[in-house]
Amino acid sequence: MNSFALQISTNDPLFWILVIIAASFLVIAIAMIAIAVFVNRAVGAVTRLEGKLEPLVERLTVVSEQGKQIAAQGRQIAEQFNAVTGHLSTATMHFSESLAIVKDEVAELRSLVNDTAIEAREKVALVSRTIDRTHEQVTNTTDFIETRVIEPARELAAIMVGFRRGLEVLVAPAPKPINQTYGEEEMFIG
Repeated sequence: MNSFALQISTNDPLFWILVIIAASFLVIAIAMIAIAVFVNRAVGAVTRLEGKLEPLVERLTVVSEQGKQIAAQGRQIAEQFNAVTGHLSTATMHFSESLAIVKDEVAELRSLVNDTAIEAREKVALVSRTIDRTHEQVTNTTDFIETRVIEPARELAAIMVGFRRGLEVLVAPAPKPINQTYGEEEMFIG
């Protein structure tokens, strides 16, 4: 049995076409095997990568959930911060109004204190003048009483003492003569 492929001469173009087709099938087969090997390696790499990425994906899922919770808490904090800001704004407004009222009251108090201080100074000056005038009147009265009453009364008292002594001398018993003896009692100086 003779095969047809062995009967074609190498000079025939059909021979070369068959060789090219066979070579092409061989190249396609090698390419398919190479692609299968590369795909197999890629599948293995993807499987290993998937195994390594699975915990990371789980962690990212957990982190994503925590991020959502943090975002929700952040929104709540922002809402509370806005509420606090509103309250602080209101408090600041009330504080400003209170401060304005206090400033007005302080100005009124300052005016009242100044008026009171002026009036107190005037009253102190009046009291001081009154005390000075009273002191002067007391001094004048004391001088008047001393010159008009006490000095004449002293003089009168001195005159009366002199008058009494004079009367005592006039009314007194006559003295005993020196040559007369005295009793012991009369000699006692005690």
